[in-house]
Amino acid sequence: MRRVLTLAALIALLAPVAALAATAAEPVPGMPQLAFGHSIQGRYLIAQVVWLFVIFGFLYYVMTTYALPRVESVLEERRARIEGDLDAARAAKAEADAAMAAHREATAKARAEAQAAIANAMQQAQAEAAERAAALNARLNTQIAEAEARIAAARDSAMGALRQVSSETAEALVARLGGRADRASVDAAVDRALAARGRA
Repeated sequence: MRRVLTLAALIALLAPVAALAATAAEPVPGMPQLAFGHSIQGRYLIAQVVWLFVIFGFLYYVMTTYALPRVESVLEERRARIEGDLDAARAAKAEADAAMAAHREATAKARAEAQAAIANAMQQAQAEAAERAAALNARLNTQIAEAEARIAAARDSAMGALRQVSSETAEALVARLGGRADRASVDAAVDRALAARGRA
C-alpha cells in the first residue's frame, strides 16, 4: 500500500511539470482543457486520457484491495447475523409451538381427569344417597310395621275390653229388667251388634 501511495504521489507531482513543459512552448489563453480550437488540443487530450487511466487504475486497485473487501465482509457479517437471528427465531418459534402443544395436552388431560373425578364423585354421592334412602325406607317400614302392630294390638285390646264391657252391661240390663241372662247368649248378641257396626 505504501508503494502504491508513493507511486501515485510521484505521478501527481510529475503531471504538472509535464503540463508546464508542454505549455511553455505555446501559451494557451484560458483553461487548456477547454481550448478545443487550439493547435495543442491533441497533446492535452492524450495527457487527460492517460491520467484518466492512471487515476482509474489507482482507484480500482484501492477499491478492490481495501474498500470492497471491507464492504463485502460487513455485508457477509450482516447476512450471517440475519441468518443467525432467523435461525434463533425459528428455534424459538418451534420451542414456543412445542410448549403450546404441551400446554394444550396438559390442559386436555387435566380437564379429562377433572371430569372423571366429578363423574366419580357424583356416582359415589348417588350411591351413598340411594344407600341412605334405602336404609331410611327400611327403618321407616320397620317403624310403620311396629306401629301398625301396636295399633292392631291396642285395637284388639280395646275391642276385647269393649266386648267385655258390652257383655257385662247387657247382662246387667237384662237382669235389671227382671230376666235371667245367659252369658253365652249375651256374648253372641254383643258380637252380632259389633259385627253389624263394623267394629269386630
